[in-house]
Amino acid sequence: MFSFFKKKKEEPKIEEEALIQEELKPIEKTEQKPVLEEKIIEEVKPKEEKKSFFSKALEKTFANIKAVVPQKKEKISFEDIEELLIEADVEYEIIEKAMDGLPELITRKQLRHRLVMLFEHAPNVDMSNLPKPFVRLIIGVNGAGKTTTIAKLANKSKKEGKSVVLGAGDTFRAAAIEQLATWAEKIDVPIIKTRQGHDPSAVAFDTISSAVAKNIDNVIIDTAGRLQTQTNLNNELKKIVKVCSKAMEGAPHQKLLIIDGTQGNSAIAQAKAFNEMVQVDGIIVTKLDGTAKGGALFSISNQLELPIFYVGVGEKQEDLIEFSPDEFVDSLLDEIYTSDK
Repeated sequence: MFSFFKKKKEEPKIEEEALIQEELKPIEKTEQKPVLEEKIIEEVKPKEEKKSFFSKALEKTFANIKAVVPQKKEKISFEDIEELLIEADVEYEIIEKAMDGLPELITRKQLRHRLVMLFEHAPNVDMSNLPKPFVRLIIGVNGAGKTTTIAKLANKSKKEGKSVVLGAGDTFRAAAIEQLATWAEKIDVPIIKTRQGHDPSAVAFDTISSAVAKNIDNVIIDTAGRLQTQTNLNNELKKIVKVCSKAMEGAPHQKLLIIDGTQGNSAIAQAKAFNEMVQVDGIIVTKLDGTAKGGALFSISNQLELPIFYVGVGEKQEDLIEFSPDEFVDSLLDEIYTSDK
């Protein structure tokens, strides 16, 4: 099977200083300032945009936090930090782990280090040299936002200049095929589908085979979220995974679990059940903009030891952003601290 996980995390290389030094080498005086400003704007803009997305997604979480710390401070008491993390729906066991050994008055730098470390258990994912087609299997309970997330992933692939085909593998739920077909038409991507009640494994096989034949870059396959019993769901998902590997060796290359952000920590047990069934590779958290439980992301990643790839922050096809622990934590801390120290 195609491996995404690096054995050891590597520290990101910081090249900004080198870049600036390069730009400051002797050149004509009239050109120096515009060139340097252009480079800085180019590098800062994506980070600012992502932070603004997190701010939008965490509005309700911020409201709960501000009830505990109404005014920004340079240092915040241990008790207040503990309380605001509880209000953000971070599990108490995780809070104890993050707060252990911190002083009575806590600076932003001290808290930031501890919160970012809560995501350290998730393995790094190497997204270079992907197989073609790159096959993703989307799993999760009904109502978590699977169909919309599939559309968002497909839209993202198209924007990156990659071809994509969808597989309507949720043949159990009424209207699931029609809903995904409507999205496929809206974003103008092909879809492989059958009738309700037909074998979803056959849909997966046909979708991958079509992608191989047509040299398509990405395959995204939907699955059922709930059958009559968990045993049925377990057997069906395992069969789909097996059939995918017959259609293409190593497929599916990613099994992504969709978690409803409004469920907070209660989604962890659900995620563990899916992980036991098919060994999930990563998580997408949806509806983050509709909940005050944004802190649950700390618990979800830490407890499951899985990477969070994306978060959904709205209903539009563009409302999907790559998850960054650093930017997520900074967005939270911007609401309560006056200083970066």
